[in-house]
Amino acid sequence: MQKIIVNAKDVVSKKPDFFNYCVGSGRAYESLGAENQRHMKTAKDECGFKYLRFHGLLHDDMGVCKRFGDGSIRYNFQYIDLLFDYMLDIGIRPFIELGFMPRDIASGKTTLFFWQGNVTMPTSLDEWAKLVRALLTHCIERYGIDEVLTWPIEVWNEPNLRAFFDTDHPFDDYMLLYEASAKAVKEVDPRLQVGGPATAGCGWIPEFISACVEKNLPLDFITTHHYDAEDCKGGEGFLDVYGTGAIKLCTDAKSLYHGAKSVYDAVKASALPNLKIHFTEWGITYCPRDPSNDSYFSGVHLLRSLKDFVGLVDSMSFWVFSDIFEEGGAGPEHFHGGFGLQNIQGIKKPTFIAYKYLNMLSENMLQCEDDDCFCTASEDSVEVLFWNYSRPQITDSNNEYFARNLKPLDVEDTSICISGIEDGEYTLTKYGLGYGINDAYTEYKKYSFNSTLSKAQVEEIKSKTSGAPISCENITVCGGVFEATQKMRENDVYLYVLKKA
Repeated sequence: MQKIIVNAKDVVSKKPDFFNYCVGSGRAYESLGAENQRHMKTAKDECGFKYLRFHGLLHDDMGVCKRFGDGSIRYNFQYIDLLFDYMLDIGIRPFIELGFMPRDIASGKTTLFFWQGNVTMPTSLDEWAKLVRALLTHCIERYGIDEVLTWPIEVWNEPNLRAFFDTDHPFDDYMLLYEASAKAVKEVDPRLQVGGPATAGCGWIPEFISACVEKNLPLDFITTHHYDAEDCKGGEGFLDVYGTGAIKLCTDAKSLYHGAKSVYDAVKASALPNLKIHFTEWGITYCPRDPSNDSYFSGVHLLRSLKDFVGLVDSMSFWVFSDIFEEGGAGPEHFHGGFGLQNIQGIKKPTFIAYKYLNMLSENMLQCEDDDCFCTASEDSVEVLFWNYSRPQITDSNNEYFARNLKPLDVEDTSICISGIEDGEYTLTKYGLGYGINDAYTEYKKYSFNSTLSKAQVEEIKSKTSGAPISCENITVCGGVFEATQKMRENDVYLYVLKKA
């Protein structure tokens, strides 16, 4: 039996803010759309995200860079203004990713994704540096230096993958690009924060730090990515835009932890041991056509992973907040295994609900020995977020396994004992997540429709998957102790909120 024993007065720390420091979005242009912005605001309001990172800020669909016949270049930041204005209006800041390469200063024509992001080096590093300086100077003029100083600036995305960085000398060329970028950032204002290498699979961390130290390059933080998925056939993995590969959960059940720990250890052993560590992408899978993204298991997987990351990282940016995401083109179905916390219609998936419940926790973390819970308290409440984590041993692919109707087995009950609270009247509000509970994918599969769900059907599913309480009752606490027992199934999640009446 899982036994959660806490004392409401035994505060050990403030709640870490790496949970919801940042979240991902597909590309900048997608976030100019009205529905995407509604999803963004919902994620910000209910999950508490503070920063937003996306590809394509400098892509041609943002119109930032145009070369004329005489060779001159003109910059145009109007679309960036529209996006950043909206983000700041709703209280979420940009975590800038410098990329991809504008066509008119690119050295080649190699592109990636449905929207054809150019992944080549610039023809001239000087021209690239001028663009970086112009962008940041413009942002400072528009938003003020105090605001822009709060924006982390990351150079490129996954340069250790040929698909994202088309060069025969990836590390050496990335160091050239990073040097030009970082120096340009610091020329605008030395207080601006810049970092990298934004690699897939936790790659390049020791050598990148060493190269920056050797060349005396600015470096304020480390960024990298990690997903809990591997190629079924033992391939490199890391990229499957169209869902054509065979992917499954990592054989190493602690793969995400081990990745984060390796980065943490590399930083601590380096000449710059105090660098902040930002995982600017993470999730259950690196494929946006993988039903594990929609499964109820994704919610408990997120919580268990975040618990493992405590003390190792400064942020974990979930990739991404919405299925309005076009790396492989528009999502073909309502639930197509997209990365998003919300589907195209804004239906909240289990990952969204997990973040929502994390955001409902109070600021004071309580001492608790159990690995499968977070316990917090405020002056008038105690919250216990707990779960059963039954990780499946997948022998086939995620596509085959998670597309099934995965009915859970019953497991041992969970007992909760909260001491150190005042006697008196309380309300106990319970929230849940699991199979059939805030489980949009399982709910969706009950519906019949022609080509798309009707508006009424969408609203009905939303009403069943909002993360609202599943029960609320008045209780009396005597002797300074609250006790309860919760029946559990595999991968169930519950949040108890005990609040003084």
